[in-house]
Amino acid sequence: MFAFAGPAYLVAVGYMDPGNWATDLEGGAIFGYQLLWVLVLSNAMAILLQTLSARLGIVTGRDLAQACRDSYPKPVAQALWLLCEVAIAACDLAEVLGAAIGLNLLFGLPLLAGVLLTTLDTLLLLWFTRLGIRVMEAFVLSLIAVIAVCFLIEIALAKPSFSAMAGGLVPRLDQRSLYVAIGILGATVMPHNLYLHSALVQTRRIGKSEADKSAACRFNLIDSVVALNGALFVNAAILILSAAVFFQQGIEVKEIQQAHLLLAPLLGTGAASVLFAVALLCSGQSSTLTGTLAGQIVMEGFLNFRMRPWLRRLITRALAVTPAAATIVIAGEDATLKLLILSQVILSLQLPFAVIPLIHFTSDRGKMGTFANRAWVKAASWLAAMIIVALNLWLAWTTLSDWVVDAGRWKPLVLGLTIPCVLGLLALLLWISFQPLLGRRPAGLGGVPVPESVAPGAAPLYQVILVPLDHTARDRAALSHAVAMARQHGSKVVLLHVEEGVTSRVYGNLAETAEVERGQQYFEGILANLRAQGIPSDLVVRHSTDPRQEIVRLARELQPDLVVMGAHGHKGIQDIIFGATINGVRHDLAIPLLIVKDTAAQPTPPPGV
Repeated sequence: MFAFAGPAYLVAVGYMDPGNWATDLEGGAIFGYQLLWVLVLSNAMAILLQTLSARLGIVTGRDLAQACRDSYPKPVAQALWLLCEVAIAACDLAEVLGAAIGLNLLFGLPLLAGVLLTTLDTLLLLWFTRLGIRVMEAFVLSLIAVIAVCFLIEIALAKPSFSAMAGGLVPRLDQRSLYVAIGILGATVMPHNLYLHSALVQTRRIGKSEADKSAACRFNLIDSVVALNGALFVNAAILILSAAVFFQQGIEVKEIQQAHLLLAPLLGTGAASVLFAVALLCSGQSSTLTGTLAGQIVMEGFLNFRMRPWLRRLITRALAVTPAAATIVIAGEDATLKLLILSQVILSLQLPFAVIPLIHFTSDRGKMGTFANRAWVKAASWLAAMIIVALNLWLAWTTLSDWVVDAGRWKPLVLGLTIPCVLGLLALLLWISFQPLLGRRPAGLGGVPVPESVAPGAAPLYQVILVPLDHTARDRAALSHAVAMARQHGSKVVLLHVEEGVTSRVYGNLAETAEVERGQQYFEGILANLRAQGIPSDLVVRHSTDPRQEIVRLARELQPDLVVMGAHGHKGIQDIIFGATINGVRHDLAIPLLIVKDTAAQPTPPPGV
């Protein structure tokens, strides 16, 4: 059990992020306990869908994004990826605001400064990912424990009405509570968590037999039930706390900061406010961690494209910080709660595009074999999907109607922008819903070629070998390998040196400094030695500020069969300072490139070279 425990806790963090706090506070403060049933229903749907997601990853060894790429045409997969990226940015927006509000409540940091400061958590996340998945799971679980303890104390202080709580479990909904209810649904059943869970379960050694996979499915079900019910406790605690404190007092909560300030006098202790702020800060940071993982999984799964984690994180965070900062500057800090709720509604609108493919894939016997969904699981899954789609269509209709009515003279522009988007999304939704009836693509490995055998083809013949030299110790290793290849293939060796000195940059071929003269003697000595060994050789000297550019230019002129380069051995900040020639060359050329490094293990070069 403990061997399989972990993935569901990382997923559960997304179910208790600051976006959930906003929707739960809003729902409790305005409607009391009336929307408690939405939380319970959403949690039941979350357990069902996350279980299907885990099963997909365990049985097929593919995450949901990879399965979509395998099964759908490229334009459809790219559209789904784009929608998922929008959802991840919306989720990250909630995390940015939550962390900034937590910093504001604890340390008095201005909200705008807190939003900008959250961009630095990229470094923290990179550090955590180096420690391994188990350390990350333990860290997140400790944050969840802090959040749960904080709210357990707050509920004990609030003393809610248990009879009213029971009444809140009876389903009821009207147009006034629809927006908040869908926000709660979007905050609870988060689309990118479905992609994340199907990948995280593959971090365990599951085994290949049906018995192994069956055991893994069973233990992951237990893991999901425990973790997501813990998330339900936190969300229900926030809504109950808001109903018991604010709804009963008739206080309208317009921002999370206001909720924090009101808790102390209404609950009779200043500790309540501090507990609230600590839990909020922990919530934002833990959700950021899992959101980053989900973003990388989605991009790699849909596009088969890998980006540096820090760059991926920076781009996602920039997309979240920009609207958050703009909202604070233009509309003031009071608008942050509304922005949080809007982010959760966006998540809900994207949800059908993740849920419907998941149900299709896990019901497909061609992909799942004996683990395909049983009839009752299919019925429950499609019922959940229908509820999600129906609520979203209802929300879209009412929201668009309000926009059109309020648009005034801008009504044609609003219609012109919204109608094509709505029709496009509806077409995509219908396509993925009825795709199994349109024909079936073979379940493969996402277009990765798998050769039947690895047979040697014609042996490559290296007639011309280009060797860039820079008059350093690195030349030793490059020349050693080039000479060995030239002897074997009867090749011609062309040496290239790029003069980068200041005078060479300014005067080019006219530069006659002592350094240039020594370099000329050095290369002439190498040429003489190569020719003495019977190896045809030439020397090309260029003057430039960009060695990479000159290497690429000469390679395109000569069309050599092989380029041999000595590695500089530095990385990171040194690449920024000194340049990274090899990376640029290998990206710009379609010629085999041999990169060698001068170490003690290198073969001894020929005499005189």
